[in-house]
Parts: sequence; C-alpha cells; structure tokens
Amino acid sequence: MKTLQDILSGVSVEKTIGEINVPVKHIRFDSRDVSQQDLFVAVPGTQVDGHHYIDKAIEKGAAAIVCEHLPEHLKSGVTYVKVPHAARALGKMASAYFDHPSEKLKVVGVTGTNGKTTIVTLLHQLFLKLGYKAGMLSTIVNKINHREIKSTHTTPDAVHIQQMLNDMVKAGCDYVFMEVSSHAIVQERIAGLQFAGGVFTNITHDHLDYHKTFKEYIFAKKRFFDLLPEKAFALVNADDRHAKVMIQNTKARKYTYGIRSMADFHARVLENRFSGLEMIINEKPFFSLLTGIFNASNLLAVYAVAVLLEQDRDEVLQVLSSLKGAEGRFEVLTSPDQVICIVDYAHTPDALKNVLTTIQDIRSGNEQLITVVGAGGNRDKTKRPEMAAIAASLSNRVILTSDNPRNEDPEIILQDMKAGIDPVHKKNTLVISDRKEAIKTAYALAAPGDIILIAGKGHEKYQEIKGVRYPFDDKQVLLEIFETR
Repeated sequence: MKTLQDILSGVSVEKTIGEINVPVKHIRFDSRDVSQQDLFVAVPGTQVDGHHYIDKAIEKGAAAIVCEHLPEHLKSGVTYVKVPHAARALGKMASAYFDHPSEKLKVVGVTGTNGKTTIVTLLHQLFLKLGYKAGMLSTIVNKINHREIKSTHTTPDAVHIQQMLNDMVKAGCDYVFMEVSSHAIVQERIAGLQFAGGVFTNITHDHLDYHKTFKEYIFAKKRFFDLLPEKAFALVNADDRHAKVMIQNTKARKYTYGIRSMADFHARVLENRFSGLEMIINEKPFFSLLTGIFNASNLLAVYAVAVLLEQDRDEVLQVLSSLKGAEGRFEVLTSPDQVICIVDYAHTPDALKNVLTTIQDIRSGNEQLITVVGAGGNRDKTKRPEMAAIAASLSNRVILTSDNPRNEDPEIILQDMKAGIDPVHKKNTLVISDRKEAIKTAYALAAPGDIILIAGKGHEKYQEIKGVRYPFDDKQVLLEIFETR
C-alpha cells in the first residue's frame, strides 16, 4: 500500500500537519466515496467546494486531508497537507499512486472544438491494425485494446484517467490516444500526465457558458500546449487562424498540417462524395470511406501523428484507407426508398456549418435538403439563434426540435433558436419539440434522392430531460422508420 509520503512526490506543498508516512488505501475527492484509510482531496469546484466536506470525510475514516485552506479546527490523528492548488495536486498524486503510468506509454492528446473524437477513434483503430496494443479515451467510449469501457465525459476525472492508464499499462498497451477538453485543462484533470504529443484541430464558438469569453476558451486550449515537454510534438491545424497562438510558448517540437495552407503535412481533395474522399496526402494518392472536407483534415491529422510516431508512411496510408469514422460523425444511412439520411454530432455553429457545407458540395442541387436540429439546455445560449440561422440558410427545409433540454423548458430553447431565423426562411421552418416526431416528419417530407441531416446528438443514446436520461437514439429512430417503409 502506498503512503502519503510516496504520493506527494512532485506535489507543491506549503505545509504539513501530522504524520506523512501514513498508508493510503484510495485517493478520493468526493466525500461520499471515502472509507477507512483513504486520502480526501478537498477540491474547490464550480458547483461545490470540497472544503465544506472535510469533516464528513474524516467521519467516514479519511486518514489524511489535502486542501488549499486548513480547517479552523484540526482533528487529532488526521494528517493535513496544505497545497496551493488542490486540483493540480490531485492529478499529480493520482499519477504517483498508480506508479506514473503515462511515463510507460506514448500518450497523444487531441484538443479543439471539432474533430477530437474522429481523430482519436481513427488513431486507435490505425495503431491496432498496425499491430500495436493501444488505448483510447473519448467522448463516445473508452477502450483498452478492443475492450470497451463506458464513457461519461470527454475527459474523465484525474483519478479515473490515471487508473485507466494503469490498466492500459497492465494490458500491454504501447500507445494511448485521448481527447483533451477545455474543461479538463482548466480543471487540471490532465495534471500529472506525460504526453508524447498534442494535436490542435480548430477552435470555434463553444462552451462560453463555462469559459465566459472566447479569449478564455482559447487560452484554456493553449495551456495544454504550454505544458508539453521538449521531447513531445505539438501538431496544429494551419488552416485555423488560432494555430500559431496555440504553440507560441510551447517547448515541444512544432509541426503543422493543412489543406488550404502551406504546412509540414499537406493534403488536397480531388473528389468528395457520400461514398468517400479521394485525396492526395503529401503527394501520395489516398482514398477514404469518410466524407467531407472536415474529415479530410481529420485524416491528415491522423496521418501526421502516425508519421511523428515513426510509423511507415505508405503502410499508414494503406491501413487508414480501410478505416471507418467514429459513430455518429457524418454517419450516412440510405433508406429502402433511397432517401439519404445523415446522423451527425454537430452541436456548435461551426460544426453544423461544416456538415451542411459538405452536403452542399456533394449534392446535385435537384434534391431537397431537410435539416433537423436542436440546441442543448443549460449551455451557451448564444449558439441557439446562430445554429438556427445556419441551418435555415443552408437547407431547403428546417425542423427545429429538442436536443438535450436538461433542466430548461424545451419551448424556451426553441424560441431562442427561432429568433435567429431570417424572415425569408420562416415559411420553410417547422418547430416540433418532440424529437422523434421531428425526425418522422422530416422523413415524411422527403422524396427519393432527398437528403435529411439529423444534427446535434450523433452517437448519444439518450435524451436528457429534467435531470433524467431517457433512452433515445437518432439512428435507431431512422432504422425503425426504414422498417415501416
């Protein structure tokens, strides 16, 4: 069993009171999980401050407390450690507790508003097919080689990250590919991790309910690259105007990838169809089953990462051409009566615009494009009218519906969206709060050859209403409709 002294290595400590050679059974940051001989870390959060639960943790058997502010009344027999930043200390202690697993793996983190899940999924598939053992931490699912572990957040909490990385080490993994969200960076969930590389995809309007300003959101992402070590690589998308900002202070080796810009890794798209992409990557011909210019960029990033991890370029392209994208990311389903249905996770204005622009680039123009889209509750409200405006301007018909209303009234969310609809598009806009009915209506309006985009939820298998997650799957709804035709 590790001692408190063992797991404090590398942690900035301001003061200790009591015996630091005490054994620690588990590291906890939720007092409800504490049991005998546990270490409780009092982390100040956005909703709850762990300092308020120190006494409760001690009552449940905590042997040691790590905190930013020492309690007024100290309990005998309990060790107290005062640190300047509890969340950062939590990550570093979790790493030490699990014997620093990231140092035994090559961990590549992918950050950005869009593309993280697709890139991480493709990298995981690619390296498995190249003959390596590999892990994945993503929005959709976590994987240790082929074994799936349910995912609840884009980036798990610090203790779970280290625990999963330790499990990956035990399973013999060589590489780990993980999404790194802006929340995780700010909340220090990646503290204590050693990265072999970092990837920046893009940055657009998102999460301003949390970060408050776009500038704060940019600097949250930038901090990930600021912390990369010299021996790591920093790969950024040269097509995004914020790419240079991301790497201006990094110590890591700097590389770029791009389709529209001069870059270390460059690609151009020859043909973009619903059946796939025909491209040239660093002067080599390449075909992918994925669709869309944004996926061309994702594929290029995957290729670049593999090359930077010293894989054979030709073999990488050969294997990459056989891979499928992440579930719910521009997933094309064609109905028995030849209606093309696309399920996509696009839940930001930029992502929605990318998907609709891709469809516009591929379509002949003679068919209808019907878009079903909503916006999440208890999230950045400024996205709502913008997303509705984009959908209306790039579609023949739009059906505004519920996404995950969470604790908000769905009708209020829809009113916010409707405010973005230009009067010229109002006659082609329907509002149907019930998402299943909205999808059914879109299909009823479609003729053979028409295109339906169902945006916002992608891979999600639930709809969150008033704090309850009800089973709901856009793709399953479509398949049920297909069966009735």
